[in-house]
Amino acid sequence: MKLIVIEGLDGSGKATQTQLLAEYLEKQGQKVRKVSFPAYDKPWSYPVKMYLGGAFGEKPGDVSAWAASSFFAVDRFASFRTDWQKDYESGTVILCDRYVGSNAIHQSVKMPRENWDEYMDWLFDFEHNKMGVPVPSATVYLKMHPETSKNLLSQRYQGDESKRDIHEKDLNYLLSCHEAAGYVAEKYGWRVVECCDGQTLLSREEVAQRVLQAISDLL
Repeated sequence: MKLIVIEGLDGSGKATQTQLLAEYLEKQGQKVRKVSFPAYDKPWSYPVKMYLGGAFGEKPGDVSAWAASSFFAVDRFASFRTDWQKDYESGTVILCDRYVGSNAIHQSVKMPRENWDEYMDWLFDFEHNKMGVPVPSATVYLKMHPETSKNLLSQRYQGDESKRDIHEKDLNYLLSCHEAAGYVAEKYGWRVVECCDGQTLLSREEVAQRVLQAISDLL
């Protein structure tokens, strides 16, 4: 167990579940390092911030999947090489809040479904083989009803829509990402954790138990 990734739609509780998993593993005597993407506090994330802020276009589709993917890929490459590579190679458990799979989810929806496999094959080869960022030991997908995700985002920004990025502002885009996430999860064997009973959000403790069950073979 070296690299565990938590993926999910915006507002699905990735940061919360990453923190709870880190606390559990530390109590078990594991050395743990949390990493979150995008790394907004680092200079190499600037193209990501420009893209999400609408500098290249006000809608997600204004920037091609290939271009946008490269912004996020550079963010991960720079973070790995300058920040957590030594910890990873020394055996520290790395917990990632978002990773390469987020590109697969959020960028594939910009193209026809029949092109998804070609794009995803390119993406995972580009980031893992060409750029050399590590392949996860497991990816956990926090599956949440998109309407619940939308409501949680509204609570996060206290109704101030101006704080949403170009992904979060577009409900149709978020709905498409929900569909794409299911496709990616099945294609790449992600461990799917249901976070809702219908549209009712489960408690974070219950979701945390389901996350542990999903990766029980690695513990």
